[in-house]
Amino acid sequence: QVQLVESGGGLVQAGGSLSLSCAASGRTFSGFVMGWFRQAPGKEREYVAAIRWNYGNTYYADSVKGRFTISRDNAKNTVYLQMNNLKLEDTAVYYCTAMVDFGSDYRSPRNYDYWGQGTQVTVSS
Repeated sequence: QVQLVESGGGLVQAGGSLSLSCAASGRTFSGFVMGWFRQAPGKEREYVAAIRWNYGNTYYADSVKGRFTISRDNAKNTVYLQMNNLKLEDTAVYYCTAMVDFGSDYRSPRNYDYWGQGTQVTVSS
């Protein structure tokens, strides 16, 4: 059974940094795309970043490009999201997600098969 468990959320001041982790278990994730999405109150779930497990290719939403970095550790089966220069609008619940890499649009949450429970990130002024 696939499990994705996020950690590392919390409260940070604007301009600060946080690092999220996603521990993946239940199968090998070779051939998967791992993604991070976020959802703020009253808003739709929003794509943040994605990484192709086999090749390490990374992709980012324009709103986080240059500030966030997605990476993975094959040995630990863990995906990370390093978030720097955080802004008030980054406040949301952040979700780790995974889908088989068939070339589907990694920006659409509907294409993902597995989701974590989410971790809250709150940026204060």
